[in-house]
Amino acid sequence: MSGFYVVIPARYASTRLPGKPLLDIAGKPMLAHVYERACQSQAQRVLIATDDERVAAAAESWGADVLMTDAAHPSGTDRLQDVALQMGWDDATCVVNVQGDEPLLPPQLIDQVAANLLARPHVAIATLAEPITSWHDLEQAQIVKVVRDAQGLACYFSRSPIPYLRDDAARAAASPPPQLYWRHLGLYAYRVGFLHDYVRWPQAASELAESLEQLRALHHGARIHVDACHQPLPPGVDTEADLLRVRALLGG
Repeated sequence: MSGFYVVIPARYASTRLPGKPLLDIAGKPMLAHVYERACQSQAQRVLIATDDERVAAAAESWGADVLMTDAAHPSGTDRLQDVALQMGWDDATCVVNVQGDEPLLPPQLIDQVAANLLARPHVAIATLAEPITSWHDLEQAQIVKVVRDAQGLACYFSRSPIPYLRDDAARAAASPPPQLYWRHLGLYAYRVGFLHDYVRWPQAASELAESLEQLRALHHGARIHVDACHQPLPPGVDTEADLLRVRALLGG
């Protein structure tokens, strides 16, 4: 596989879990677990991007590459573009955005999403999805749904169940029809040229309505390839309950 980079945006502030990147899991900060998993991928280099000196000092203490970025960035995508500028990466460079609250992330999924982008020169973004197999999950607004075309390109992302199911018998079944509904997973590979475009584009009405940044890309004509993930992506850490569950899985 051609080369790619991983950037892990890490903000100290968190409404539900203040100081989330530095919360202890099995004797080390959560961000250290994420960094170690990213380093097990085929990435040429893994960088942590932060706006907080506490996060930077902790990451440097375990030998991570750290870049300071503007605290005013409204999203992780803006933070990635800041890193691309600082590093001087050209427009064709592939960079994978790994969330700093994914301590169980399989490195193979990082490689998968990067390979998918590198294999498709006409695509600006690559990401992953997995089938939704329960009606309960389908109805959850925090689970983002995606519809793909025959080439695996995203048609639309939504917090609502899409596509709409008109068949009464199918709706009465124990589970949704196989392979009809897909859950979008928040792991992205970008071309740097797209990042420079993205931060200049105005927000789309659909993006504001759904609170989904990827809808800005679709609105402005960028192509997003969505592949079925080769293995499950364990849930990240958004709440205290998530933290306790991951601590139990990792032994502390």
